[in-house]
Amino acid sequence: MADGVKLVCTTCGQMNRVPAAKLGAGPKCGSCGETLITGKVAELDVAAHDKATRGDELPIIVDYWAPWCGPCRMMAPEFAKAAKALEARARFAKINTQDHPNVSERLRIQGIPLLILYHRGREVARLPGARPAADIIAFVEAKLPALA
Repeated sequence: MADGVKLVCTTCGQMNRVPAAKLGAGPKCGSCGETLITGKVAELDVAAHDKATRGDELPIIVDYWAPWCGPCRMMAPEFAKAAKALEARARFAKINTQDHPNVSERLRIQGIPLLILYHRGREVARLPGARPAADIIAFVEAKLPALA
């Protein structure tokens, strides 16, 4: 991560290279101008999901959820808290499995909510079930040293 980090813009899908020293400075997409690291949860469609999980060089954790799922809705504010706490160390995103069932099928997701942590194009770990922010943060932080 010395020279730069590749990050996919979750808005337009453009690949960006960000100097590692500027990850905490709110880097913007060179194409559409959107902020790449916000400390917020990005809503993904299938194309953005696939590009970010395969291309990002910063760890990205994705929440697989659906609007009819009570535990998913209960966990959403906790996931947002974890996103803010880990800003510039990991990106957080979510994808609606009701609107995009092919993603669930492809990833063999059998229950939601499900968090999957990706790094450099590969799945690192899964965390099933609704979790408080502290558990989500601990899960990501436990995996970060192995990703360096």
